[in-house]
Amino acid sequence: MSNFIEVDHVDKIFPLANGGEYIALRNIDFSIQKGEFISLVGHSGCGKSTLLNMIAGLLNPTHGGVILEGREVTEPGPERMVVFQNYSLLPWLTVRENIALAVNRVLRHYPEGERKAIIEENIALVGLRHAANKRPNQLSGGMKQRVAIARALATKPKVLLLDEPFGALDALTRGNLQESLMQIVQENHVTCVMVTHDVDEALLLSDRIVMLTTGPEAHIGQILEVPIPRPRQRLEVVNHPSYYSLRNEIVYFLNQQKRSNKNKVTASPQVIARNGLEKINLNIGFIPLTDCAPLVIAKEKGIFAEYGLEEVNLIREDSWQHIARGVAEKRLDAAQMVAGMPLSMTVGAGGKPSIPIITSLVLSRNGNAITLGKKFQEMGVTDVHGLREIIHQTPDTVHTFGMVHPASMHNLMLRYWLASGGIDPDNDVNLTVIPPPQMIANLKAGNIDGYCVGEPWNSEAVLQDVGYVIATDLDIWASHPEKVLGVREDWAQAYPQTHLALIKALMEACAYCDDRRNREEIVEILARPEYVGVEQKYIRPGFVDPYNYGTKTEPLLRFNQFHVDRANCPGRVEALWILTQLARWGYTPFPRNWVEIIDRVRRPDLFGEACRQLGIPDLESDRTSFQLFDKMVFNPDDPIGYLERFTIRRNFEVSEIEINAGVRS
Repeated sequence: MSNFIEVDHVDKIFPLANGGEYIALRNIDFSIQKGEFISLVGHSGCGKSTLLNMIAGLLNPTHGGVILEGREVTEPGPERMVVFQNYSLLPWLTVRENIALAVNRVLRHYPEGERKAIIEENIALVGLRHAANKRPNQLSGGMKQRVAIARALATKPKVLLLDEPFGALDALTRGNLQESLMQIVQENHVTCVMVTHDVDEALLLSDRIVMLTTGPEAHIGQILEVPIPRPRQRLEVVNHPSYYSLRNEIVYFLNQQKRSNKNKVTASPQVIARNGLEKINLNIGFIPLTDCAPLVIAKEKGIFAEYGLEEVNLIREDSWQHIARGVAEKRLDAAQMVAGMPLSMTVGAGGKPSIPIITSLVLSRNGNAITLGKKFQEMGVTDVHGLREIIHQTPDTVHTFGMVHPASMHNLMLRYWLASGGIDPDNDVNLTVIPPPQMIANLKAGNIDGYCVGEPWNSEAVLQDVGYVIATDLDIWASHPEKVLGVREDWAQAYPQTHLALIKALMEACAYCDDRRNREEIVEILARPEYVGVEQKYIRPGFVDPYNYGTKTEPLLRFNQFHVDRANCPGRVEALWILTQLARWGYTPFPRNWVEIIDRVRRPDLFGEACRQLGIPDLESDRTSFQLFDKMVFNPDDPIGYLERFTIRRNFEVSEIEINAGVRS
């Protein structure tokens, strides 16, 4: 089914008197089918009416666009009629004359007799025949609003836009008008978009409810399907089995938003050290892996210094646990982190205390592989199903596989891959945490049968002929977030300009790393003892040369992805997927307040500010469903339903997760 209306990656930015700007809406992206009733819900100031006005053509988006039946909306038009809260009737005209004003203007090509018939039909439609000759001052509030609805419908619009149309009415009048509107739009197959603060009104009238987060930079937090059949009667809706769970979902979302902005990190005035920054000497942690390249290049090519960060020490850590501890204990200002670490530290996964961590930059995507010991190659294992057969044929043997951190994509993707082949990663095999540089030694010693890790530790096993790659992450989830920049929330609050400078410097370094003309030079730098410290031949596969699986060799141009295709934006949807997998395997309950948590941890707003200062587009990743290699669709509006569809998983809880108060802006 083609989309009737498309709101396509819309931003709305208003200029301020002081020369600054206010970003009201950011990356609003959804579609509407013909005849659908959509409600926009959110707190005052979140941009609901602004969005409605852009669909109406009364405002134009700053970026993106609104498409109606394949044509961009750039101005008001009679196919889109708006019903405002304040009626907007001309006081010197009667009910009939107010409606006639619109009909005679929009349908002036119709014969006069036909126009009169349309006017009378719509007066009857809203039950105002007895008041057709009355002026607005002789009407009640509910009657005035009925005139406004009749006037809008009389022009035969394709879209009816309603801006809190019943907000000023008493409960009885509001209820009667809601029933009338529901009947009218259903009988006439009118597409409706309504702004409302009334949760019960939204549930009564809507097919879907679009919930907007609190501004500035309001975005779609969740889209709720209302699976209540039509035609609807108020009592039947209230008594529907899903009604109260849907209502609670909306109320819970709104309550999350009340408190969410209290924790937003903002660039408030601070004591400046030098170069307009609060702090110019930083200790940044990293792990010796090929994808530490952006940090290394920013240091070696003087990019940090270009952005005023005059003294940056790259601290090589032994393990991801040491990275987490270094940031938690404030020994490190920032760090290269595995993608799930900011989320797991913030929610206190594994029963640990909550330490709010934010990430405003994805440093790399892809770059991992699953390596098995040579014995499996000799047994003819070529995929996960072959591995399952071997495991089931040797029930008395404990097969152990290494991964680098519970919140790493290595662990989550290894588990996903195993479970997709019918292998329970907790009951059929044993998974153990091993630092990346120690994987090969453990494989050689027979302590593990395989592992999932980043390069160069897969290629080294292949070239030393002790293992072979059975799958890369391109085979499992191409372009997944791999490493991110992580800082404490209170650090970002204390040093906002330093944080932005760090993001900008690393964005430039990421772009440098994705220019393949620079890759030979980068290999030489990474091989140095202070960085990865291995022979260059182990870094080259997938980075410069075709990738060597040990069974085949093929070009993988996106095996290490640092910048292209909006790689650096810390998208919210992929963070939600990570939360589902942490809950799937019992590391943490699935947070009922997931919108609040992701908005606090993943910061595309700060990424966007860095982009704007650099003069480059700041588009966020699309808020759409996606799937991994097994084709099971992940819908960001139904994460719990996604979790429940897995046949291999732990029993998980859904509960609100309290986050350490951190800092208040």
